[in-house]
Amino acid sequence: MGNFYLTLKERGFIDQATDPEEMVDLFARQTVKAYIGFDPTAISLHIGSLVPIMALAHLQRHGHVPLALVGGGTALIGDPSGKKEMRPVLTYAEVAGNAEGLQKQLSRYMVLDGTRGLLLNNLDWLKPLNYIEFLRDIGRHFSVNRMLAAEAVKQRLETGLSFIEFNYQLLQAYDFLQLYEHQGCLLQMGGSDQWGNIVAGLELIRRVKGGKVYGLTFPLMVTSTGEKMGKTARGAVWLDGERTSPYDYYQFWINTSDEDVGRFLPLFTFLPLEEIKDLTREGGADLRRAKEVLAFEATRITHGEAEAEKAREAARQLFYGRGKDLEGLPTTVIARERFQAPGLEAYLLLVETGLCGTRGEARRLITQGGVTIQERRVPTFDLPIGERDFQDGQILIRVGKKKHHRVLLG
Repeated sequence: MGNFYLTLKERGFIDQATDPEEMVDLFARQTVKAYIGFDPTAISLHIGSLVPIMALAHLQRHGHVPLALVGGGTALIGDPSGKKEMRPVLTYAEVAGNAEGLQKQLSRYMVLDGTRGLLLNNLDWLKPLNYIEFLRDIGRHFSVNRMLAAEAVKQRLETGLSFIEFNYQLLQAYDFLQLYEHQGCLLQMGGSDQWGNIVAGLELIRRVKGGKVYGLTFPLMVTSTGEKMGKTARGAVWLDGERTSPYDYYQFWINTSDEDVGRFLPLFTFLPLEEIKDLTREGGADLRRAKEVLAFEATRITHGEAEAEKAREAARQLFYGRGKDLEGLPTTVIARERFQAPGLEAYLLLVETGLCGTRGEARRLITQGGVTIQERRVPTFDLPIGERDFQDGQILIRVGKKKHHRVLLG
């Protein structure tokens, strides 16, 4: 299977790393436990977390042991990294509910059976902490001057950094110490904005235990146009199928720009690099094929084979006229009587299907000519849609060029 560190390097995962040569040797000679933390600030992770998740999955595929750490404790504090202002303070109940959602989600990408991989929650060791003892035993190893020099802290000092957020680095470093002591964890990985926190953990372990551990970060994921990866006009692209349907997830990937597809295939699929080179060697139709492979593989990893097949078939049917059916499309079932005379006005239909968040937004879209129903442009926002508009019990709505939705009679 090769060396885990070298695999990450070859596939474009690594931004910074401590002692790269030592890490290559470490992964060659022993089984390594490595961790990444995921704070449960929402019920689902989004595509911004996918590079760290894929890194843990690669770790397991190379015979090492991933530790997926849900930050049930640190989420109560809020990580200031990459944020212009303080995160909303979550309740214990909100964090617990989000943590449960993340635990189920992470288990889809790797085996977390307690042996081949572990799922942990830092609330288990952070909640019982005695504050005075923590300051004496852990806080004394941290230099305020050094903490103030951290990039994430410097950026926030201009807009204001709360004392509770200032403590976040101590808690994350303490996580690494706990995992080193009780799990034998030797590596922490994270996004590029976590470099300061990771180095703080390495230093804490050296001071408290005299141990040697390692850290590496992933590059900030931006598209070729400089936009943050996973952000769309509709907001974040979620890994939860209830928040972002498998079809919309598939569409996000198939709409990858020509410039990005060669970079995304090694990061977001497990395809061999030689196969990826073959897929991206030529442009034109071959590159379109590469995008379809990227979309299918990324959707399969997150939502399973069956949902990926449905999404691909629906996309082929809509865009190429050669798929089997439209089952994979986002679908809303509406009672038949809603379409009886005089019918349901078009702008209300857009709101009911979730294609628009408000009636005003729906009216504007239709007025601007951006909506079609059954491939016919909707001329007025109050156009009544009735049973006569359905074919085989369904109608297809398109908003803009790429957003599709199916409505079925209930």
